[in-house]
Amino acid sequence: MAAPNIASLTTITGKTATQAVGTSAAAIVSNASSSGKVFKVNTLIISNVDGTNNADITVVHRSGSTDRHLAKTITVPADATLVVISKETGIYLEENCSIRLSASAASDLEAVCSYEEIS
Repeated sequence: MAAPNIASLTTITGKTATQAVGTSAAAIVSNASSSGKVFKVNTLIISNVDGTNNADITVVHRSGSTDRHLAKTITVPADATLVVISKETGIYLEENCSIRLSASAASDLEAVCSYEEIS
């Protein structure tokens, strides 16, 4: 099934996902291959919760098995935040697409992602 035409919507559901970012890439938002939905990602905020050490974040848009970087090894200073996606730079996740995160150090970074599930 194809993603819906966003000009003829029936439902928009606001959602927020959170994740403690590890050193292995993991999806914070994932749209299943036959969902019949499109996700509009409005914000992705990365916070460094380590009071002493900087950590690097990598953010990937995965379509099927193809990865494209939204951010690659960007340093997030200790006790700081980085806005990777904002309302002004939002993106759509079609079916079989996801946003995956990985960090240079485990337990240093946390992520919050706000998105709309559209069908």
